[in-house]
Amino acid sequence: IWPGAWPHAVPSHSLPKTSLLTKPWEYRKVYAHGKRLRGHRFSLIYLPNELGETRLGISVHGEKSAVKRNRIKRIVREFYRCNRSLLSQGLTGGARPGSSVDVVVAIRKGFRPDHPQAVKEAVQRLLEHSPSS
Repeated sequence: IWPGAWPHAVPSHSLPKTSLLTKPWEYRKVYAHGKRLRGHRFSLIYLPNELGETRLGISVHGEKSAVKRNRIKRIVREFYRCNRSLLSQGLTGGARPGSSVDVVVAIRKGFRPDHPQAVKEAVQRLLEHSPSS
């Protein structure tokens, strides 16, 4: 490593808490006022925000095992960490640079992705076939 290259030469691959919906009222706001895209055994509910950053929320329905629920959430978070722009551009239609949304990924019973790529493929299919695209 060259002098002065570390840590500036390495892009951050973290997912800060500010990129996530954490409060119950944030979820309620998105559910109450957001638009829905329904996919196979999952939905994207989204609402534009003025924060300048797209934020993710995850809701897993119909899975009784906490271990399975948490695994699904980890996989969806990893998908989001690696593909943040896919959601923000896909849901805002690339309307303007810096457009941001709050997104809740609502997982229904039977949606069991094995890896983040499976989530990416499902979301891409949904965005390609949505009426807004």
